[in-house]
Amino acid sequence: MKGISGVTLKGTQALPVEIEVEITGGLFSITVVGLPDAAVKEARERVRAALRGIGLTLKGRIAINLAPADLPKEGALLDLPMAVGLAKASGRIDLPDGAVFMGELALDGRLRWVRGAVPAAVMAREQGIPLFVPRENEREVALVSGVKAYPVDTLLDLMLHLTSEKPLAPIEGRGFEDEKFEAEVDLADIKGQFAAKRALEIAAAGHHNLLMTGSPGSGKTMLAQALKGILPPLSDEEMMEVLLVRSVAGMSLDSGRARPFRTVHHTASAIAICGGGAAMRPGEVSLAHCGVLFLDEVPEFSRDVLESLRQPLEDGTINVNRAAGSVTYPARVLLVTACNPCPCGFLGDPVEQCRCTEHALERYRRKLSGPILDRIDLHVAVPRLKPEELVSLDEARSEASESVRARVQAARKRQQDRWRGLGYGCNAELPEKVLRRNLGMEADVKPFLTQTLKGLRLSGRGFSRVLRVARTIADLEGAEKIAVPHVAESLSYRKGEALNDAWR
Repeated sequence: MKGISGVTLKGTQALPVEIEVEITGGLFSITVVGLPDAAVKEARERVRAALRGIGLTLKGRIAINLAPADLPKEGALLDLPMAVGLAKASGRIDLPDGAVFMGELALDGRLRWVRGAVPAAVMAREQGIPLFVPRENEREVALVSGVKAYPVDTLLDLMLHLTSEKPLAPIEGRGFEDEKFEAEVDLADIKGQFAAKRALEIAAAGHHNLLMTGSPGSGKTMLAQALKGILPPLSDEEMMEVLLVRSVAGMSLDSGRARPFRTVHHTASAIAICGGGAAMRPGEVSLAHCGVLFLDEVPEFSRDVLESLRQPLEDGTINVNRAAGSVTYPARVLLVTACNPCPCGFLGDPVEQCRCTEHALERYRRKLSGPILDRIDLHVAVPRLKPEELVSLDEARSEASESVRARVQAARKRQQDRWRGLGYGCNAELPEKVLRRNLGMEADVKPFLTQTLKGLRLSGRGFSRVLRVARTIADLEGAEKIAVPHVAESLSYRKGEALNDAWR
């Protein structure tokens, strides 16, 4: 695109906005058209003051058109391209070639940080034109390889560059870091809970959703936090997807490869988790893309919030439809949930006695619908340790997160090698048709499944998830085919859900 371009954001995509300026005689006025929001309209005064600071006084009737006219424009991203357009229309500069400008202007001409620099850099790279961004956005733009971009401190610096009086130094790409990160919560520091630790390893290896049920103080939250330390690092492609979401959300960027971990309070609204609002920002399920979304005390979440997670858990994306428009955000998350076995929290506890009535128990269990439970691959009990167990385990340390992470990475590598040709990266992503045709099972597995499933009430989706988990267990052991022990262990993680008794 030739001429002066700005950007507006739609989802994780930056869309070009062409700036057209007309100056005619008459009393001074500035009109901005092209579906601008309040922040864009207020840019008139910021732009006017900034231009006056470099010696350019605007006169006459000024019309600024933001094309395409039917695309909503929001935020302060368009301050800088509007100022450049006015400078060009006034004869201050000549800009024959295309360029993309973005940045918020202070009244004295300084440029302030804006969100969306990463998708803007991707757009500029695809169009083959230079990008001018505020100095504060330099670090995130440097992570996008192949883009020609320049950091700008003030409007005057940009004008001197455009007139070739004082060229700006381009941003040097630096890529992603491969630093070694340490687990904040190491599995070796968590006493006991070997079944839950095994479930965490399987969840990390195959990207399987997990539900942990246990009494207060049993260590569910600590186990969930330890999951981050055994997940494999982000790939370059996943890093770019995460950076796009965080840039659009206006969050600080981290060039490390640790996966996102988002903890959501049960008072969060559906918009906070799914995204949307007046500014159409991504929600928690998108901010946790390629990482972990942790819902503690999951039965306390409202029914609408939990049901809204059904589509992203199945599809890996979430569609946000509002009056302002419709956008699609990535939402491929590993969902980890935790809950008490009953309202008082002590059903089946070896120390405390449960005080809940049958009616209270039934009402508590109904808070998690069957479709949501059906989308959770691993159901594991986390019993509270007895005092004598805590004392006896004081000197014993279980396997460290680093060694578990090595097995998880090896299992992920096997999955990537197996499914790369089909476009998938881990077992949890496999659709039904691919799963059944390419699973690979020993001859005695089908008779075992036929006999075992007669006593279980599994849906078709639940049965597919059993097969996916069994495939992950086999990958952790380096087995080419699924054997009966792999399926048996996988079924043990669905037993509670299959019997509609996840809290027993």
